[in-house]
Amino acid sequence: MKARLTIIFTLIALLVIGVLWSVVRKSAPNENNNPEPDKDVAANGNIKLFSPLPNGVIHSPVSVRGEARGNWYFEASFPVRLEDANGKIIIQTHAEAKGDWMTTNFVPFELDLSFGAPQTDTGFLVLENDNPSGLPENHKELRIPVRFK
Repeated sequence: MKARLTIIFTLIALLVIGVLWSVVRKSAPNENNNPEPDKDVAANGNIKLFSPLPNGVIHSPVSVRGEARGNWYFEASFPVRLEDANGKIIIQTHAEAKGDWMTTNFVPFELDLSFGAPQTDTGFLVLENDNPSGLPENHKELRIPVRFK
């Protein structure tokens, strides 16, 4: 009888542990209901890019969406450029904050880039922090490899 109770208790304990493990493993919901970015697409935890994804095929116009910490912006914007594989700038513009950028939290941004036919099959989408000081130690950028259609 005692062995039977021990077995039942052990089975119940294992079941409870299994249920708790599955609950803990589930990720917390994203507070702003945006899809989570690819884990490789982050620059020191300061920026998250939702689209385009690394090595994704893009064509004009391409929708660029993500979130950047408020200190990535200056006056609510930061530089964005599209380069071909040779480093030639195809288009250069600014992303605008879609919320209050005077924070250390993530602030959403989105923009559409229209561009002409590049001379290479691949390139980079480059998101730079706005660095009004011009000091190289304050420069940060996120380079996303892309393929052109």
